[in-house]
Amino acid sequence: MSTRSRAVLLTAVAAAAALSLSACGKGGISGGGGDTHFVTGSNGIDTVPAAKRAAAPDLSGRTIDGKTLDVADYKGQVVVVNVWGSWCGPCRSEAQYFAKVSKQYEGKGVQFVGINTRDSSTTPAVAFEKEHGVGYPSLYDPTGKLMLRFKKGTLNPQLVPSTLVIDRHGKVAARALEALDDTGLLEMLKPVLAEK
Repeated sequence: MSTRSRAVLLTAVAAAAALSLSACGKGGISGGGGDTHFVTGSNGIDTVPAAKRAAAPDLSGRTIDGKTLDVADYKGQVVVVNVWGSWCGPCRSEAQYFAKVSKQYEGKGVQFVGINTRDSSTTPAVAFEKEHGVGYPSLYDPTGKLMLRFKKGTLNPQLVPSTLVIDRHGKVAARALEALDDTGLLEMLKPVLAEK
């Protein structure tokens, strides 16, 4: 094997390793250095006190069913944002719980929004939502541009799946970097929903 071929192979292996670490993994990484003001609980959920929260970035665009959506339109409600991909095993595991809790909190000041990422078309994403009974909208973000809008050092979605809870003022209150069941999801949601 030539030196050039080895270099190309090593680069490809390194890129694949980096992608596999960032995709569909179990969390625990905090974003950025310095005093980030967030605390990771023993349950793997990062939270930020209300006074120290950063505003959520612009999360708008086309949904997987071709409609337009802007998360800012839900200001005044608590918004649960779940980053997922149809190709992601842990996303398949947690989808039933997100479908269940979103129905349970429908009309109670909570809006669920998905961000579908790294699916090459909307076809598998639409099939995923139908299969798992997901009734809330999902933004289509095949290249992860929406995830990159979060500032370093804030509660940002770094893995797939990731879940964020945005408070009524449009600020990120909590984050999980792993698949959640209904218990974990409610542990994130209930304290933010109880805020005045």
